[in-house]
Amino acid sequence: MVPPKSYHLCMSEISELNFRAAVAADIPAIVALVESAYRGDSGRRGWTTESDLLDGQRTDAAGVAALLGQPQGKILLAERSGELLASCHVERRGDLGYFGMFAVDPLRQRDGIGKAVLVEAERIARDHWGCRAMHMTVIVQRAELIAFYERRGYCRTGEFQPFPYGDARFGIPRRDDLRFEVLRKEFA
Repeated sequence: MVPPKSYHLCMSEISELNFRAAVAADIPAIVALVESAYRGDSGRRGWTTESDLLDGQRTDAAGVAALLGQPQGKILLAERSGELLASCHVERRGDLGYFGMFAVDPLRQRDGIGKAVLVEAERIARDHWGCRAMHMTVIVQRAELIAFYERRGYCRTGEFQPFPYGDARFGIPRRDDLRFEVLRKEFA
């Protein structure tokens, strides 16, 4: 078996990332990226997989289209040389920004792309929308992902939200104790 090709971007390649807001024509590529990062065997190539926690889909075309239709939000794409490397949903909710549906190509994870996308999403929320903080929800069983966000200034709030059991649009749980914790980062 041939190991998957490994990519490691240098700082100049990170600086060459092009950020843009997604449009309807991007929906199939966004769905494919998100699914590859979170579900099935492809997700296991990266470290963000939820494959041990959830089966089924992570999102679908209708869900992405609904996010694109939100007047207070956008799906941010990170590309290099026209290749989609990462995406996230960022939304203004009053004076708070919300960060979600974050995905990086599993073969490109650990290369700094995710950090760059998070910084850009924070810049949009802070500088363009005047938000005072960014928040997100993370499945509590994802300790390594929570630690990633903590290293970037996010704090655990102790506020929890239930997992939407019974709604296959969000995946099919493999365990009965899933829930989300709200993480928050205040902007200085």
